[in-house]
This record gives sequence, structure tokens and C-alpha cells, in this order.
Amino acid sequence: MALNLLSTSTDAISFYSPFIMILVMVLFMWLFIYRPQKKQQQKETEMRNSLEIGDEVTTIGGIVGRVVAIKEDTFVLETGSDRTKIRFRRAAIQSIEKLNMEGAQTSSK
Repeated sequence: MALNLLSTSTDAISFYSPFIMILVMVLFMWLFIYRPQKKQQQKETEMRNSLEIGDEVTTIGGIVGRVVAIKEDTFVLETGSDRTKIRFRRAAIQSIEKLNMEGAQTSSK
């Protein structure tokens, strides 16, 4: 009788082990792939929403310039010494360097 009970529990474990492995794999994917990607997307969205006039921006295409106008989904970038103005979507922003007005005021004194 005890041997029969033992074999029944081993059959149950062997039946559920593939489901447990799939569950562990899904948990692994969520912890190490999906969750960090969502955090990175949230950081990028916050960065793009913090765009202000006068900020120095680098686009995903490598164009560097200063922001001169902002609309809902687009902004105008002024580049080079000839002051060429180009319109971009906010999604094209790779990095932003904030304009430091406090440092400019102290260094001019």
C-alpha cells in the first residue's frame, strides 16, 4: 500500500514538471527581459517629455543642435553656424543636455 502511494505521488510530480518548467521560463523572461525594457522605455519617455527650448539635443541620426521651438509631437532644431532649422519628432531624440542658466549667470559675474 505504501509503495502504491509513493508511485502515485511520483506520477503526479512527473505530470506537473513540464508545467512548472514553463512557468519558471515565463517568470525568467518577465524578470530579465520585459521588466527592464519597460523601465528603459519609461526613462526615455520622461527624457523626451522634459524637452525645453534652449536644450542641446542629439538625434538618433547624429544631428546635434539647440531646440528653438516645441509643439506637441515635434520640435525644431537649430544646427550649425548658418542656423539651419530642421523639424523632428520627439521620438528622434537620443539624448538631451539641459541648458544650465544658473552656471551661465555665475560665470558671467
